[in-house]
Amino acid sequence: MSADNTASPAPGAHIRSLMRSLDRATLSTGMENEVGWPYGSLVMAAVDQDGSPLMLLSDLAEHTANLKADPRVCLLFDGTAGLAEPLTGARASVLGRIEKIDDERMAERYLRRHPSARMFAEFKDFNFYRVTVERAHIVAGFGKIHWVEAADILSERVPELEEAEAGIVAHMNEDHADANQLYASILLGRAGEGWEMTGCDPEGCDLRLSGEVARIDYDAPVRDADETRKALVALVKRARQSDAG
Repeated sequence: MSADNTASPAPGAHIRSLMRSLDRATLSTGMENEVGWPYGSLVMAAVDQDGSPLMLLSDLAEHTANLKADPRVCLLFDGTAGLAEPLTGARASVLGRIEKIDDERMAERYLRRHPSARMFAEFKDFNFYRVTVERAHIVAGFGKIHWVEAADILSERVPELEEAEAGIVAHMNEDHADANQLYASILLGRAGEGWEMTGCDPEGCDLRLSGEVARIDYDAPVRDADETRKALVALVKRARQSDAG
């Protein structure tokens, strides 16, 4: 969730925000031995800094056998949890082609999002995958229904920030745990103590506490570690002013 929901985002940005804010999705694949039948399964998901979905999948899973035969997949990101009228909430069906990856940075980004998955990542039958998004369909309430192409969904990759992310996250968790807590409790109104940062990207940062995740956006996009630091400081100032008021 963003800290500022006063303006309705463009459909592509809304899809990207939805993917960033959720830690799971429904993965649909075509059944390998049952042509024409779709197969849906729950997967724990993360996204790369540009919004491309990332997953850790077992070779023994039905969906993995399916995607090896046909890499076309659909991921349903459901943002309707907790709503009295779920059909008024946002959900996006993201279509693309999935491929196995061997990328340490992407793997670590996934594992920070899902720390309990580290033990599985060591098993030989588990591999990391990335989805190359082609288009998506978002339903965000009455009259807010759109097909959106990948160019309008994914954000620009920023290599400087990709390289700096792990260090920024470690620094925030080790030296500024109080700031992470302010983001979650004051700006996002989330309960619990001990929120940790799991990732940061050009548009905001991700937090986690046990099985809960949260998302907070910056006031403006950033492109490097220095701009990220300034954006995080600005959020702390806003939180303290809000708390004092």
